[in-house]
Amino acid sequence: MSNTPRFIHLRTHTQYSLLEGAVRLKKLPDLCRKLEMPAVAMTDTNNMFAALEFSVTLSDAGIQPIVGCQVDLAYDGAEVVPGARNQMLPVGAVVLLAQTERGYENLMKLNSCLYLRGDGQAAHVLPEDLERHGEGLICLSGGPEGPVGQLLQQGRREEAEALMRRLHGIYGDRLYVELQRHPGEDGAPEAERLSERGFVEMAYAMGLPLVATNDVYFPKSEMYEAHDALLCIADGAYVDQAAPRRRLTAQHFFKSQQEMITLFADLPEAIENTVEIARRCAFMTYRRAPILPKFADDEVEELRRQAKEGLAARLAVIPHAAPVEEYEKRLAFEMGIIESMGFPGYFLIVADFIKWSKDHGIPIGPGRGSGAGSLVAYALTITDLDPLRYSLLFERFLNPERVSMPDFDIDFCMDRREETIHYVQQKYGRDKVGQIITFGALLSKAAVRDIGRVLQMPYGQVDRLSKMIPVEGVKPVSIEKALQDEPRLREAAQEEEVVARLLRYGQQVEGLLRNASTHAAGVVIGDRPIDELVPLYQDPRSDMPATQFNMKWVEQAGLVKFDFLGLKTLTVIQNAVDQILSSGRPLHVAADGTELYQPAAGAENQINAIPLDDEKTYHLYARAKTVAVFQVESSGMMDALKRMKPNCIEDIVALVALYRPGPMENIPTYCEVKNGQRELASVHPTIDHILKETQGIIVYQEQVMQIAQVMAGYSLGGADLLRRAMGKKIAEEMAKERPKFEKGAMENGVDKKKASEVFDLLEKFANYGFNKSHAAAYAVVSYQTAWLKANHPVEFMSGIMNCDIHLTDKLSIYFEEVRKGLGLPWVPPCVNRSDATFKVVKGELVYGLGALKNVGSDAMRLVVEGRGSEGQDRPFATLYDFARRVDLKRVGKRPMEMLARAGAFDQLDRNRRRVFESLDALVAYSAAIHEQKASAQVSLFGEAGDDLPEPRLSPVNDWLPGERLAEEFKAVGFYLSGHPLDDYMVPLKRKNVLTLDELTAKAARGPMVAKLAGVVAGRQERKSARGNRFAFVQMSDPTGTYEVTLFSEALEKSRDALETGSKVVVTVEATMESDQLKLLGRGVAPIDVAVAQAGTAGLKVFVDNASAVDPVATILDEAAKAARGAAKGPVQLCLLDPSLPGEVEMDLGREFAINPQIKGALKSLDGVLDVEEM
Repeated sequence: MSNTPRFIHLRTHTQYSLLEGAVRLKKLPDLCRKLEMPAVAMTDTNNMFAALEFSVTLSDAGIQPIVGCQVDLAYDGAEVVPGARNQMLPVGAVVLLAQTERGYENLMKLNSCLYLRGDGQAAHVLPEDLERHGEGLICLSGGPEGPVGQLLQQGRREEAEALMRRLHGIYGDRLYVELQRHPGEDGAPEAERLSERGFVEMAYAMGLPLVATNDVYFPKSEMYEAHDALLCIADGAYVDQAAPRRRLTAQHFFKSQQEMITLFADLPEAIENTVEIARRCAFMTYRRAPILPKFADDEVEELRRQAKEGLAARLAVIPHAAPVEEYEKRLAFEMGIIESMGFPGYFLIVADFIKWSKDHGIPIGPGRGSGAGSLVAYALTITDLDPLRYSLLFERFLNPERVSMPDFDIDFCMDRREETIHYVQQKYGRDKVGQIITFGALLSKAAVRDIGRVLQMPYGQVDRLSKMIPVEGVKPVSIEKALQDEPRLREAAQEEEVVARLLRYGQQVEGLLRNASTHAAGVVIGDRPIDELVPLYQDPRSDMPATQFNMKWVEQAGLVKFDFLGLKTLTVIQNAVDQILSSGRPLHVAADGTELYQPAAGAENQINAIPLDDEKTYHLYARAKTVAVFQVESSGMMDALKRMKPNCIEDIVALVALYRPGPMENIPTYCEVKNGQRELASVHPTIDHILKETQGIIVYQEQVMQIAQVMAGYSLGGADLLRRAMGKKIAEEMAKERPKFEKGAMENGVDKKKASEVFDLLEKFANYGFNKSHAAAYAVVSYQTAWLKANHPVEFMSGIMNCDIHLTDKLSIYFEEVRKGLGLPWVPPCVNRSDATFKVVKGELVYGLGALKNVGSDAMRLVVEGRGSEGQDRPFATLYDFARRVDLKRVGKRPMEMLARAGAFDQLDRNRRRVFESLDALVAYSAAIHEQKASAQVSLFGEAGDDLPEPRLSPVNDWLPGERLAEEFKAVGFYLSGHPLDDYMVPLKRKNVLTLDELTAKAARGPMVAKLAGVVAGRQERKSARGNRFAFVQMSDPTGTYEVTLFSEALEKSRDALETGSKVVVTVEATMESDQLKLLGRGVAPIDVAVAQAGTAGLKVFVDNASAVDPVATILDEAAKAARGAAKGPVQLCLLDPSLPGEVEMDLGREFAINPQIKGALKSLDGVLDVEEM
């Protein structure tokens, strides 16, 4: 790299200039080295998101970082519309560079001003902000797009000079007049031509130095087109639109020194001044040690007092896992480490907000992560897991041989965590507490969709291309990898230039940052206003400021992160407990009055106090009836549970740890040893006791540490360092540790060969060993949900369905469990019985109206309020009564449509189509009544609406059964009152098509090939290691839901028939594995083909009066014309008129076309009681 630079870039936009900058920070050092640039400035637009990251990254690479920011300035003369939001204000940007530490502090203050002003405008600063925070900053006047340049282009020379003089008054000799030249095909852009002459004249007249910058947005000129598409994504524009939009030139790239020198050959001083500015900006940001507010005058003594008193309180009520002396010894040991590392204040702060939360009834998890291994935390009630009971290690949480901040991850009830955060704000001061920013990236699928949009490609085509990108885990693969792995994507790019262009642009922009939001859990607490340590950002969706540094860099800036994690399961548990208590019975009493356990005094109705040896709960686990049970509801977990047959909490702890890639392969061994099908293997007599609990397998990280301690004489702190080195595969560390381990083991009487074998074993398992503290804590939460499901099933299912009330896919699974898995009584959506949420009434689960799609909880609450207050419900008598008591205009027509489709008005009118098509009239009627009420136009003795005529309801027949179910599906998201295949099952039986229940029973006797009917609910395609595509297809029939796996050949033949909602017959190979039905698809056929092949024996139609005969004949005649090719059969009418002495049977005398749709049409006729196949 040259020792005498001649030009330095002072205007660079990294990916942190959201949807604008495309210079990737990690690649910036290489860019600088390649162009022999020893320094560079980062000037992202209106933020310092990457200030510390940039400083560390560049300085570590031996390049001088200059921290700066491009700040939007609302200058005198800008047109401000009072109260208007998101105005294009400010109209010009200046560049500010941190020259000194004071300048960096002022730059942070200004960045906070950008977002915290609270005036509803777009981010901006005012000249008076620059005056207050001007010290230590170098200012570049902003070039042609800056405020001075804008005024010059508008011919407002005097105002431009006045503003330049004001800036000069603020910055003095730290103000530079900025020039830019970005020539395009037609020469210099108009803005640059119109402003440059004025800039130069003004600089010479005022004695101000000139400086040349290139406004860098992308690393190389070849990226110009992709970057132009990125700007269109940001602005909602199109690449080829004729209307004006923001455009740059291909010259906005990271140019070499020589390119810039040549460009400004006529103004060499402007180039030279870039180097002078770099020399003046000698300050570099730095990391700080952790900073915490002071909790007490003597934090050590306060922690000792609280820990000692807390332990005594715990030991007074819990079963002791060891002698009291062991607890006291462990407490003293932990206190010594906490005090020596200087962390008493941290423990006190966490204990304080946990105690406040519990005192205010906010559900808190028993623990999470390694913090559950601390007895001090248990004594302070930070955790609710006795570490001696579960053999948890403190050193896994706080290692005296590796100084790092402790980190308690705390789980809170999702609905109430904000209350605790608000308490923390009140206690320490709102200006000392903040959230943490996080960034969303433009991943491959989103990049394809966004670029396709700005290229104005058809939506369907872009959607298909996006879906061709495979997903690995939870993230889509890169476009480059997708092109390697997916031949359809390659073919599409080869066939159409626009597709190739889309993918080319997509590869260049994917991974750039798209948006900023706040971290879901992280909160920082400082001992001073946090904007003195980091710049602040305001997420418009939150009322609490966030740090502009993300989680990694905010801690390096000195702030300590506290995790306030929201765990939905805690909300589920609390919902269930609340419903049990509201029914008038305590937690320890079942619905039938059975006493489940004897609660300890003071622990009544506390879920953390339930016994951990409940037989019904372990029976539920062993049968894998764990839908909705925390941590164990996946099909794989269910398989493992059936194998394991857990009968103690330790089994659940082990399963939580084992069920992950890697350790999962040891589940069969664990289960076989546990159930006496295999001998417990000995690793070595000195450590067998450590592995006995996990059937001879290394499952936990803590076991790795204990083995190193017992066999090789490590301290637990040293053993934790060994575990970390093994887990991270640090070769250099491992090379040092092996001889140390072998030497220690040999000193304990273990031969070298065995010691080396054990070291190899530890190395293998340390890579994926699980944190036992975390596994134990989550196993306890899992047990609590299983206990509730086993002993209070209706309340538990109501609780979880309320938590997922807007997630239709989950509600479908839960409802299937309610109806079929548990056989619980339930009530469908009903305006006379349902609330906005799910509830339990006399042991029945009442469906919540707010669970319907597109209704909104607030609208449904209006319906419930119209029915009356709690305990004083007055059911609606008619639709007109409903319209009079509920303001349907406020509810909205769309929610009303969903209520009608779902059958929520069935008690008032069973003809759902009539209700649906009468809604306009009913809403207008309701609106008129409520307008009368609002204007008090009601007589002394009359009710509102008495003088308004009731509207006539639409005179229409109800939807056919199939239509009725389809409409119900639109509202509910799954089927409640029936199934679309109900009318198909009889004819399909003649083709030996089985129901899911029938196949499950037959497959239990051995593998078989069979046919199943199903409605396709979803399909996920994957690619095997060999590159072959396969799919998991979710289906349902009237007896349940199931999943079929289709490999490549079957998938290719049947893909078109597997669209969501299709009715099909699938041929499957069925096997039972651990009581779980596994289905491998051989072929798929449309259901109508199978029905037609099945033929029919005819129909028997039951009617209640003779007037129904003609409509039946009419339907059959019309069907005969429409259903050409359908199987034909006789139709017999059976009249069941109560005025007649018996049944009257009539044969219509000829055969008619018959299929399930015709059968459904007949059922919908007035007077038809039922339709059966003969």
